[in-house]
Amino acid sequence: QVQLVESGGGLVQAGGSLRLSCAASDSRFSINAMGWFRQAPGKQRELVGTITSGGSTNYAGSVKGRFTISRDNAKNTMYLQMNSLKPEDTAVYYCNAVPFSWTWGQGTQVTVSS
Repeated sequence: QVQLVESGGGLVQAGGSLRLSCAASDSRFSINAMGWFRQAPGKQRELVGTITSGGSTNYAGSVKGRFTISRDNAKNTMYLQMNSLKPEDTAVYYCNAVPFSWTWGQGTQVTVSS
């Protein structure tokens, strides 16, 4: 199983920015499409956006134009640049392969204050 470690979360004011990272344990990362997910308290995990192995991206409507996904296959790492953050973006953020899943990591908490 590929191990995934998310990092970069924190507390930020509304309108601020954060950059999350997702580090994978081996090079199987580079050949797989990946996704960022988030889970807010009391809600189901939702897909934020995806990126193919070649770098094509898709986003949920709620984050389109504010979030950008990128990846560095040489480093087995994916990123989520989050700008213009809103309180409703508060959640634990996870990464995983799509459409199938490796073992989920611990996630990273993002809290946006109003």
